[in-house]
Amino acid sequence: MEAPHSPAAEKAVAGSARLSIESPVQMQDLGRRLAKLLRPGDLVMLTGELGAGKTTLTRGLGEGLGVRGAVTSPTFVIARVHPSLTGGPALVHVDAYRLGGGLDEMEDLDLDVSLPESVVVVEWGEGKVEDLSEDRLHVVIHRVVGDTEDDRREVVLRGYGERWAELDLA
Repeated sequence: MEAPHSPAAEKAVAGSARLSIESPVQMQDLGRRLAKLLRPGDLVMLTGELGAGKTTLTRGLGEGLGVRGAVTSPTFVIARVHPSLTGGPALVHVDAYRLGGGLDEMEDLDLDVSLPESVVVVEWGEGKVEDLSEDRLHVVIHRVVGDTEDDRREVVLRGYGERWAELDLA
């Protein structure tokens, strides 16, 4: 749930799509396809249960952007920067799970400095990073909960701001 007090969070959804994903391979492929829409300055927020596929999606984004280094969960280092191998934007991959202080704590990471020339992807960023940019892509991944090996996911893409108004997210 987005922070109701945040002006950026109150901005209307510019575009949205709902997708069914059947496997981790499809989740990674979704990341590669979304990477084609991304450009420097884009903020992508990922929301979902543990094991939903946030890092798998980000791995696909990294492949699609052509960045250096293996994209793995930055849970214990909080943020990783993957420079571009193709002259495109770097991928800044942040895991805000352990950060509880909202934007104040996030400011210590200097994401506002990285944002203009990079694609910044924040796992667990809901309620914490909306004020970094009026334009953002919010990806919500729903999975079957409980003790199951069901790989199906329902993915909701929501673009906020002018940047996403003209793009077809489906």
